[in-house]
Amino acid sequence: MNKKILILTAPILVMLAGCAGNPGSGAAKNCENGLSAAYKELNFSKSKGFGGSVEYTKAASLLTAAKVQFEFGKYPNCINKVNRARAFIRKSQK
Repeated sequence: MNKKILILTAPILVMLAGCAGNPGSGAAKNCENGLSAAYKELNFSKSKGFGGSVEYTKAASLLTAAKVQFEFGKYPNCINKVNRARAFIRKSQK
């Protein structure tokens, strides 16, 4: 019975292992650099009094989600969220 479980779960484990991205890849670095820049922009926006805007809140939520994506190796998703967050940050300052 244990062999059957192993045979059935082995392909799933292999697929899950393949889902995590390469932390040394260009996408990982882009995600990490984007997160760093976006958090600086977000803090600057807050210091200028834009912390209560709807766009600021959306940006903060997206950056939190992007950080989770980064931790799970989902770098393209992270980059997408960072870019969207940075657009909201720019919009919040207008």
